[in-house]
Amino acid sequence: MARRAAGGAGPRGDDFSFVSPVVKYVLFFFNMLFWMISMVMVAVGVYARLLKHAEAAMACLAVDPTILLVVVGVLTFLITFCGCVGSLRENICLLQAFSVCLTVVFLLQLAAGVLGFIFSDKARGKVSEIINGAIVHYRDDLDLQNLIDFGQKEFSCCGGVSYKDWSQNMYFNCTAANPSRERCSVPFSCCLRDADEAVINTMCGQGMQAMSYLEASAFIYTNGCIDKLVNWIHSNLFLLGGIALGLAVPQLVGILLAQILINQIRDQIKLQLYNQQHRADPWY
Repeated sequence: MARRAAGGAGPRGDDFSFVSPVVKYVLFFFNMLFWMISMVMVAVGVYARLLKHAEAAMACLAVDPTILLVVVGVLTFLITFCGCVGSLRENICLLQAFSVCLTVVFLLQLAAGVLGFIFSDKARGKVSEIINGAIVHYRDDLDLQNLIDFGQKEFSCCGGVSYKDWSQNMYFNCTAANPSRERCSVPFSCCLRDADEAVINTMCGQGMQAMSYLEASAFIYTNGCIDKLVNWIHSNLFLLGGIALGLAVPQLVGILLAQILINQIRDQIKLQLYNQQHRADPWY
């Protein structure tokens, strides 16, 4: 008793815990939400992938939207699994893995944004390669086709640099040897829209590549999507900044909560060791 009094307050009771239930379960439900979202992403991506013909799917693997969906879904699943189980089981290893992975993802996003801004010309060239690759495989993948049509309609554009980029596609190629019925044409999504048109004319782009810019501009959008996309980015910097912030905040909150919980678990382990040592002390 004298030793306990000299040393100040004795060890805390067994019912005391440094681990905050608020931090623990907020982190758990935070990860659970994104874990469920990731499972839906993977399921949708795999289902869409299985519906495609094998040959066509392999031909356009690099520009397949479903591949991106599956990859992002799997990475999110793995990261949130570590956070979900780690917080629930108070496992330091899983929480550290979650925190490190989330930090790496955040830094990669930050680096991509900074490098894209600094090396805008190279980024533009990379975007051009992606769009040209998508044009080549336009008819091979229905998901890719719908994505391109949506982009061309929304941005009122056609092709990468100009509408004549569609000659890179084997069906729209403008050479005399091309037997396709769509020779020298462009997709209907390039056509100028008529508000009074009740039914979409899917053949409105027939023979447009054979016309000059001035002639074709009366029927289709002649400007490429790359310039339209760059102009849209410049006009919506605040919107893009808000989206980037909206993506960054949950990641930073997840990292912060994980680090707080790790420190609390370590303090709890120290407390348990301290209590065990003092139970064996005859003066306790």
